[in-house]
Amino acid sequence: MVSASELEELARQAEVDGTAPRVGVIIERDGTVLLLERHDSGPVKVPLKLPGATVKPGETLAAAVARGVREEIGLVVTGIRHHVGDFDYLSPDAHRVRRLHFAVDVAAFEPIRLTAHARYAWTPLDGHLPVTSSIRSILGTYRDLVNH
Repeated sequence: MVSASELEELARQAEVDGTAPRVGVIIERDGTVLLLERHDSGPVKVPLKLPGATVKPGETLAAAVARGVREEIGLVVTGIRHHVGDFDYLSPDAHRVRRLHFAVDVAAFEPIRLTAHARYAWTPLDGHLPVTSSIRSILGTYRDLVNH
């Protein structure tokens, strides 16, 4: 399990680096990972994404992880197992963002209740992952982590 002090250090480092923290969450079930599809009305198919949330001012990373999972898919996080990795990017309004990724345990895998997405898919970790290259790299790191 990831300790509170490790989470505090990750949040502190994001602040020192001038990046706004967001969290991405890996939920694995029997070799598959939960991915979400955005509502999409355009001609270009957008990649799937991991559940997650923007960290609110004064909110801990652990609280943001639990809130993001609860709000986006209705599941209850029971623990944060691993910090899997991060990447930085510019938001559409040109703010620096750091997306921190965590593998979590949940109380139950069902029922999933989507609030802001069109659908979800349990996608095999060893198959084609219809995600961005950054998320594919994070999931590759996770796969290596749990296979050792």
